[in-house]
Amino acid sequence: MQLRKIQNLGMKKGKKMEYNFKELRKLDVGSHIEKKNGLSYLSWSWAVDVLLQQDPTAHWEFDEPATFNETMMVKCYVTAFNKTIEMHLPVMDNRNQAIKNPDAVAVNKAMMRCLAKAIACFGIGLYIYSGEDLPSDAVEPLDVDALIAEIKSAKDIPELQATYGKAYSKCTNNQQAVILVKEAVKAKKAELEQK
Repeated sequence: MQLRKIQNLGMKKGKKMEYNFKELRKLDVGSHIEKKNGLSYLSWSWAVDVLLQQDPTAHWEFDEPATFNETMMVKCYVTAFNKTIEMHLPVMDNRNQAIKNPDAVAVNKAMMRCLAKAIACFGIGLYIYSGEDLPSDAVEPLDVDALIAEIKSAKDIPELQATYGKAYSKCTNNQQAVILVKEAVKAKKAELEQK
């Protein structure tokens, strides 16, 4: 017998799914993390919400928990963006030790954690499971005024070049910021060359 939970809000067949792992993995999920004993867990309800916003046809299934001696392992399959991810997770206590003869509440909690981990494999909060506090490609707020102020404070051409390199690397994904930085560098270079 298999336990099944299927969520399918539907999407017209043939409609192209837009999925970009690189973009989904950049999501900062920090305000949706639950912490227990120094470990971080992604809120399963938030993960489901984000997944369904990105792919309304996403659905998931759970197999009957597998028994290993007196402990159990849950298995979840999440299908989204025309791809299925399979995830396993032991039924664990608050110390992350396998529970002997777990009750229904412990099994349910493990199933929901397993669901969140499977969803993370699509990029949503994946960095949590590698122990990082922030996504590796998280987009930091760009303070163009501070970059320009730093450029204007350069005392010579080598310092201007170093400042420009640093500023440019911070704003490569923002074309307007790149233009402003280049204009500030051009003006500062002209000023320094006149000295």
